[in-house]
Amino acid sequence: MNTVTAWACTALLAMAAGTAAAAASVGAPAPAFTATDAQGRPVSLADFKGKHVVLEWVNPGCPFVQKHYNAGNLPATQKAAVAKGVVWLAVSSTAREASDYKAPAELQQWMQSKQAAATATLMDDDGRIGRAYGARTTPHMYIIDPKGTLVYAGAIDSKPTANPADIATATNHVTAALAESLAGKPVSQSRTQAYGCSIKYAAGA
Repeated sequence: MNTVTAWACTALLAMAAGTAAAAASVGAPAPAFTATDAQGRPVSLADFKGKHVVLEWVNPGCPFVQKHYNAGNLPATQKAAVAKGVVWLAVSSTAREASDYKAPAELQQWMQSKQAAATATLMDDDGRIGRAYGARTTPHMYIIDPKGTLVYAGAIDSKPTANPADIATATNHVTAALAESLAGKPVSQSRTQAYGCSIKYAAGA
């Protein structure tokens, strides 16, 4: 209970910080990056030129992340997107010294245990990717269109709670934004307030 309470406090701070200091801007080119995934393979954003790409910041220790994974919401959203040819990259920017850091093999095992359908899970231990995008929370979601333009940044859905029961009545912002972008339409709600647990970046990152 104490852990959840502590997470709730950091979550409130994360929501307040929002994306105001984000380096990446909706409507601008998405920052390029290269990272190693949880299976030891190099992955670059450039590898997926011409495709829609979703970036999802993840930390299994966060109750907000657990809400969406334990209820099957994020895996289902991933599977629906990937089935349409979308590339889904989960990103862990949790510092190695953080108490809830998961090593690559452990994180990959956790993702598999939740039946996740991410194309790859990236290890951003030094926080470079997270800082470039201005990621503040887990989850924090971004969508990049085939031209390499950032077309969505914000929350997974419209109910900023850790209660799985709220998923059923929430609007899935990522699904909605992807549907519009895949149809060649502008994303009508391209920015929302991200919510979740504060990302524990490495000191000096």
